[in-house]
Amino acid sequence: MSNAVSKPAEPRISSGMKYILMVLAGVAILTASAKITVPFWPVPMTLQTMAIMAIALATGPRVACATVLGYLAAGAVGLPVFAGTPERGIGLAYMVGPTGGYLLGYLIASWLVGALAQGRGTLARFGIMMAGMIPVYVLGLAWLAAFVPLEKVAEYGFTPFILGDTIKIALVALGSAACTRLVKRNKGGNA
Repeated sequence: MSNAVSKPAEPRISSGMKYILMVLAGVAILTASAKITVPFWPVPMTLQTMAIMAIALATGPRVACATVLGYLAAGAVGLPVFAGTPERGIGLAYMVGPTGGYLLGYLIASWLVGALAQGRGTLARFGIMMAGMIPVYVLGLAWLAAFVPLEKVAEYGFTPFILGDTIKIALVALGSAACTRLVKRNKGGNA
């Protein structure tokens, strides 16, 4: 007979609960990233590109899409999750405004990047994230054309943002590479 005292089992989080918590954390990150803005008109510059790409790399397409859908749903019901809200309006009114196409593009980009970047190197991830910006800009500019003169669409919705988005994506690629190295080093040290 053993005198060893057994430890109580540690509580485990179910996979469904883990998924929900990851989505909620992602929505919180997206909301925070939308609130850090550089005021531009008609579309503000935010850190959302950075957050979308980081979430897609970290979680894959399913959680990334669910996160963006959760974020859009929170905004649609009137929670002030978007850039400039509540000052610029909330809910569906905001979503059908000048930034609506970009918001839809984020959903597509989250799936694209999450699906294609898994297991890739830093340079490939950078290229995939830049490719993920194509639907963001195509849908964003097409939607923006309903609000500004056609000859001003690129001036208002692309030119001021492309350099910043490229830098943000480069930072995400480098950050994900650093995180991957850190995880590998910690796994190697614990073996």
